[in-house]
Amino acid sequence: MATPLFETSIKSLPLLGRGKVRDIYAVDDATLLIVTSDRLSAFDVILPDPIPDKGRVLIALANFWFDKLGHILPNQLTGIDPETVVAADERDQVRGRALVVKRLTPLPIEAVVRGYVIGGGWKDYQATGAICGITLPAGLQQAAKLPAPIFTPSSKADMGEHDENISFEQAQARCEVMLKDALAGTGKTGAQLAEEARTAAIALYSEAADYAAGRGIIIADTKFEFGIDAAGTLHLIDEALTPDSSRFWPADSYREGISPPSFDKQFVRDYLETLDWNKTAPGPTLPAEVIEHTAGKYREAYERLTGQTLA
Repeated sequence: MATPLFETSIKSLPLLGRGKVRDIYAVDDATLLIVTSDRLSAFDVILPDPIPDKGRVLIALANFWFDKLGHILPNQLTGIDPETVVAADERDQVRGRALVVKRLTPLPIEAVVRGYVIGGGWKDYQATGAICGITLPAGLQQAAKLPAPIFTPSSKADMGEHDENISFEQAQARCEVMLKDALAGTGKTGAQLAEEARTAAIALYSEAADYAAGRGIIIADTKFEFGIDAAGTLHLIDEALTPDSSRFWPADSYREGISPPSFDKQFVRDYLETLDWNKTAPGPTLPAEVIEHTAGKYREAYERLTGQTLA
């Protein structure tokens, strides 16, 4: 197990920003270095304790899916080894946890696909009988499988704010307004890009869910992010189908009517729900057993899905 990395300190490249989990550096005009730390966020708050090997699991699993699903649409990968773009004494910070990616313009939406009714979707369904404006059959129980996967986009909130579920029409409107300049001269509209994102997201989810089912894992829902190049071509960016962006359930313990156990940070969320904490920064420290259990769940997800042991 590698020493946990909470935050990078790379000086050989300009730092562009830090997200909840990733630190982003400029390599040149065409590429970025994205380093996946071991930070953990819950309820949109970064917690003070890193989870050992989390960043390495996320990168290894994302690379697995980028390779497996590359026939559906292009992705952000350049094939450049991250260790070649930093100083020699900084290579430990990127080894096994970083990607050199294309500079792309991100779509201003989170592309969420749901195959089961759970989480915020379950709350919406209970209140309205619908999720993101999509009316669902009456009488569904918590964790019920949907007749077909649905695309339920959300807004991209600023750091510390909460993403909000939006309708597909609202997603199209956001893309129209916020991608207008990026799409100038491409012959495409933001509304078309939202359509492309919906089609791609459902295709990615469906193929991944079928594969995972054969490995004993249910992918209940997942979040994709997409970007476009100068020609307006849609690319899969960020990460894909990891425990941070997805709900993974062990198939052998799944049943309707409960929130199933999972291979993600739900264990941390459940622990935090027992505390007297208002879900705003700063986040509480985590007990050692919660950190250890969560790290184990991340590694187990990788090993079960890929059939490989984390190097």
